[in-house]
Amino acid sequence: MNKANLKKIAAFVVLSLVLVGFIGFVEKQTLYKTYQGVEIDIQGVSGVYFVEDAEISKILTEAFPDMKPGMMLEEVPMKAIETRLKGHPFVKSAEAMLGQKGILNLKISQHQPIARIAQPMGADGYITVEGKVIPTSTSYTSRVLILEGDFAEKLMDKGDINVDMPELMDLITYITEDEFWNAQITELEVNSRDDIRLFQQVGRQVIEFGDAHDLDNKFDRISVFYKEILPRKGWNAYHRVSVKFKDQIVCE
Repeated sequence: MNKANLKKIAAFVVLSLVLVGFIGFVEKQTLYKTYQGVEIDIQGVSGVYFVEDAEISKILTEAFPDMKPGMMLEEVPMKAIETRLKGHPFVKSAEAMLGQKGILNLKISQHQPIARIAQPMGADGYITVEGKVIPTSTSYTSRVLILEGDFAEKLMDKGDINVDMPELMDLITYITEDEFWNAQITELEVNSRDDIRLFQQVGRQVIEFGDAHDLDNKFDRISVFYKEILPRKGWNAYHRVSVKFKDQIVCE
């Protein structure tokens, strides 16, 4: 085989390799321009997940049946996906981002329950840290402050505690953010705006709190009851304690 033929063969091989490489590059670039799947990142609340990956995947499949691998990235309905996911009662926020290799990344944060409205004749509901009322989950139960009473049940229909009784949200937050009160106060009975009663983890006394104003002063007086009156009289001496009247502690 002469040198001319060897040069032709070598040139052909080089050209073939370049062509194969170019085709591979084009295919790779085309791949990166198409939708290839989804990755879901759900931020848990104290290790609890009220929303799971499988549920999000099901929502996407049902709401966007045309979104399948191979779809051009510019056709992926990013805003519509975010809007649909935010419609889930436990989804606080949803962010959709297209990452490398055509992967749709979904970052989801959940609502955090801070209290639960219990209804004897109806479905319960959670109150979030923002004051929003959301339904309970069939998968998980969050151990939070319980609210009962006629007025508490009426708040279920409002959808947001801050709309009708923002001072109640202040009381709930006050209790849950204090280590001692969060452990000691287990239930609020909300009968009206000015008739709130506290039930304790330890102690059989019902604490008549009155309205949800002047929180520091009222809890200071409850502390006096615990520290000065109970040690002298005993835990079973009284069945009712009232701090609803200014600067008074009434025990019966």
